[in-house]
Amino acid sequence: MLKSLKSYDDFISMKKKYEKQYERDKVKIYICMTGCRALGAEEVCDEFKKQLNKQKFKDKVEIVETGCQGLCARAPVITINPPGVFFHRRIFYGRVTADIVPEIIASTIEKGQIVNKLCYVEASQRIPYLKDIPFYSKQKKIVLRNCGIIDPNNVEQYIARKGYESIAKALFSLKPEDIINKVKKSGLRGRGGAGFPTGIKWEFVRKAKGDTKFIICNADEGDPGAFMDRAVLEGDPHAVIEGMLIAARAIGSEKGFIYVRAEYPIAVNHLKNAIAQARKLNLLGNNILGSGFNFDLEIKKGAGAFVCGEETALIASIEGKRGMPRPRPPFPASSGLWNKPTNINNVETFANIPIIILNSSEWYKEIGTRISKGTKIFALAGKVKNTGLVEVPMGTTLREIIYDIGGGIPGRREFKAAQMGGPSGGCVPAEHLDLPIDYETVKEVGAIMGSGGLIVMDSDTSMVDIARYFMNFVQDESCGKCVPCRVGTKRMLEVLTKITEGNGRKGDMGDLKELAYVTKTASLCGLGQTAPNPVLSTIRYFMNEYEYLIRT
Repeated sequence: MLKSLKSYDDFISMKKKYEKQYERDKVKIYICMTGCRALGAEEVCDEFKKQLNKQKFKDKVEIVETGCQGLCARAPVITINPPGVFFHRRIFYGRVTADIVPEIIASTIEKGQIVNKLCYVEASQRIPYLKDIPFYSKQKKIVLRNCGIIDPNNVEQYIARKGYESIAKALFSLKPEDIINKVKKSGLRGRGGAGFPTGIKWEFVRKAKGDTKFIICNADEGDPGAFMDRAVLEGDPHAVIEGMLIAARAIGSEKGFIYVRAEYPIAVNHLKNAIAQARKLNLLGNNILGSGFNFDLEIKKGAGAFVCGEETALIASIEGKRGMPRPRPPFPASSGLWNKPTNINNVETFANIPIIILNSSEWYKEIGTRISKGTKIFALAGKVKNTGLVEVPMGTTLREIIYDIGGGIPGRREFKAAQMGGPSGGCVPAEHLDLPIDYETVKEVGAIMGSGGLIVMDSDTSMVDIARYFMNFVQDESCGKCVPCRVGTKRMLEVLTKITEGNGRKGDMGDLKELAYVTKTASLCGLGQTAPNPVLSTIRYFMNEYEYLIRT
């Protein structure tokens, strides 16, 4: 039973209690119950509960229903802290089915022995321990530090891993200006795509005139192949709530909104549970922890419009209007939701905040590159062996992500390109495999960081088809408010379709470039301004494929 925390001392007392409970010497079975559900994780979990109850392991074994554990290519995934000498060495099992659960219990749970056929395989070698698998060993998890380790529906487990310590520190040890300075010094930049310095954005809102200010978490993740924000909300929702609490304290806000896609039912459900738990503990609401600070959250479900990822369109949608962007200035920092100063960051940005406050700005800025600090999460998808969720320091190369972590290209095919930044991004070819991934470097080669979608393509992929696919997506998602985007994307799609169907003509390349230029420079919002990127990057690096299709 969760008890309301009236003071800082109450929080510290509860934290110590949960830490002690969490560290009990029990065998733990961590089962991914989010993305892995699609391949039978619920049946696996039910079978574990049935078998363990039957064999009277109730006081010796704990099942932890977690969020994404990362290696989606091996779903359903479970990890185990077994008894005896293997304790604290998590065993990784992939492609687990309900019928093999009794064997796992008999071998691993009872005897501490490995079930070899479920282990990860690398170069014909079976690797039983998670820490030795390259997919995991070459990552650095900050935002994903709790995903796959805690039950996202259990606030006690979050608190046991230093959860809500940062907001307690922010309320009782730091002034709002101190919080902003720490975030500024850390070098954290917005993870939604543009990479604007987070602390500076918060400072703008704090200094803006007005007694009422709002916080918005942009969880409207709509890029094809992207699932970073969804995984964080499903696996560690309290980290996002805590980040929003700290931001609210910094800018002087008492009301926040999480704008999340209705197509993410698990994320929505976990958020609802987390918000309810935080309210019961007096970590949301009035007079939080007896500090005099008030802040509460509300979930707003989006209907799946890609354009609502743009700040002003998102604001319009929350206000009950059609999700369409408006000209800027004024920027949301001075006139946003209901014309009040508003701070908007995405899921990954907010999830970084608690660890910065907890570990210090100096610790955080040691990670990454000179101008791009910290880590970045990527949804690794496409023609790569180890598809899944990846978190690496800024400056990690594309080669390291695709080959060292991703395991390379399946079969005997070669890497051709990677689409970075979703429909608004660009295709990065093989010649830039050693590209260190940060905001500026990626932009130089014709792509953008975006929110973190990374789709790998092999030598069999037609780059003209890729350009047409993404143009079809953005044309369909254009709100139609401004002519350059509404007409420009439609005309580019028509030209690309003609070329891919074998009806191209010599003048098409000139038309495409001109349409791309006009759409990019004259569109109202980021959707139209970045829509030509896949076309321009494929023309830049794969012109020969366009010419071949036009000639033939």
